[in-house]
Amino acid sequence: MKHSDPVQGRSLSRRRLLASAATVAAAGLVPRWAMAEDAVANLASDPRRPQFHLLPAKNWMNDPNGPVYFNGKYHMFCQFNPLAAVWGDMSWYHSESPDMLHWTHLPLAMTPTPDSPDSFGCFSGSAIKVGKRVYQVYTGTKLTTPDLATIRDGENKIQESQCIAWSDDPALVKWTKLPEPIIPLPPPGMKITGFRDPSAWKQGDWYYMTVGSGEAEVGGCVLLYRTKKLDDPKSWEYLHKLTSGEWNGKKTANPCDDGEMWECPDFFALDGGHVLIYSTLGKVIWESGHLDEATMTFTKKKTGELDLGAFYAPKTQLDAKGRRILWGWIQEKRSDAEMKVAGWSGMMSLPRVLSLDKDGTLRIKSLPEATRLRGTELPYQETRAGILRTLPKATGEVLCTGGQDATMQLKMSSNQGELLQVTYEPDTHKVLVDGKEIGLEPTDLPSLHAYVDGSVIELIVSDRIGYTKRFYYPGSMAPDIEVHATGSTSVTLTGWKISPISKDRLTTPKFTI
Repeated sequence: MKHSDPVQGRSLSRRRLLASAATVAAAGLVPRWAMAEDAVANLASDPRRPQFHLLPAKNWMNDPNGPVYFNGKYHMFCQFNPLAAVWGDMSWYHSESPDMLHWTHLPLAMTPTPDSPDSFGCFSGSAIKVGKRVYQVYTGTKLTTPDLATIRDGENKIQESQCIAWSDDPALVKWTKLPEPIIPLPPPGMKITGFRDPSAWKQGDWYYMTVGSGEAEVGGCVLLYRTKKLDDPKSWEYLHKLTSGEWNGKKTANPCDDGEMWECPDFFALDGGHVLIYSTLGKVIWESGHLDEATMTFTKKKTGELDLGAFYAPKTQLDAKGRRILWGWIQEKRSDAEMKVAGWSGMMSLPRVLSLDKDGTLRIKSLPEATRLRGTELPYQETRAGILRTLPKATGEVLCTGGQDATMQLKMSSNQGELLQVTYEPDTHKVLVDGKEIGLEPTDLPSLHAYVDGSVIELIVSDRIGYTKRFYYPGSMAPDIEVHATGSTSVTLTGWKISPISKDRLTTPKFTI
């Protein structure tokens, strides 16, 4: 659960309830999205809303929560404000898909319960399947006294505890919350800077769970717990820090901005090793290494960033084929006032497939099945310097490749100016993306795979790292995007139209009973 906005470097009013908890709870009982006709029309005609990314029908969304493949369907949950297009009243939005590409809205999975551990908000969490039941471990928050507060932001009045809910419903529409936390307090003796975003898995006879945390002026860390019975609060025991980092020494109001707090940790086995993902310093970091199962300690061998742009608080899941799928929150880069006028904020990234090289390097690819969204191939023009393709109305997919010895430059621009510039120099094996440097291995082939959707560019560079960029423009028409590739004769540029996943920009159909 993100407590501030690292992209804009400003505090969001997350401590302010926008309506009573009773009102929020009531909103969760409504199976359809209540929107006035004029609001629907404005949202459906907004060219900046995506056509093939997942997002709620309206209002604010952030972190992906508990994605899970269950009973032949993919279920996505995320942080959601049912009442406004800015942060507040944290609830769990829910949608389902047959293929991770086409989605249907479902009723809200969880909303704050008055006079409970989550009365202030249901923050982020993760899913775990046990037989025919799916559990969601999540962080409940409530207003409290300074001595019990775990969010140390100057006001010190929000207490985080780890909670659990479950569903025996084959469609995962009906959920039951355990009324008391499974872990009510952080370990004693620590000057906690945060205590949230649990993630659970089964290993041998035990269920293990990580929680994002940190210590004041020490650094962020991941706390490790275990139990043999998920929904028994008395059986959970704290083990130790799975791993930890160092504070950067530059005190900020939000400890996530200076490395004193790690958010949204996700720990999983992958291709013979283990990977930890966490968010801090406005970045998403991955670490690969070895888990000693006897001591349950993690030793880092390699590390890097997942994405250099507007991508935060990711969560992974296993798909029907056993692949590790990465989802992330694509943030806005506009003001609260602009988001309120638009009536929506944020979107889910497209699914990305993770793998691990033998040397511990994390690899990232677009979901291969996303080719099903492709329409006709876009026409191209040969220019003096290279190849030009045009994405009509800021929508489409492009793939630019070259040989190991190829020089390469890719530019995207519209009538509003340049949107993206990428260059690759084979002599240094470095890629510059809008001035940000990415080092490649000598064996890496330069490739740039990008999706453009209304107001977002999702770029993956050489299967090594992502770069997610937001762009905005005035008016009611999306501009055409010119994509120009130049460089060696081996450089190729292919492009496709992309089919919308619904008939309008509300993105997904409504759920009906």
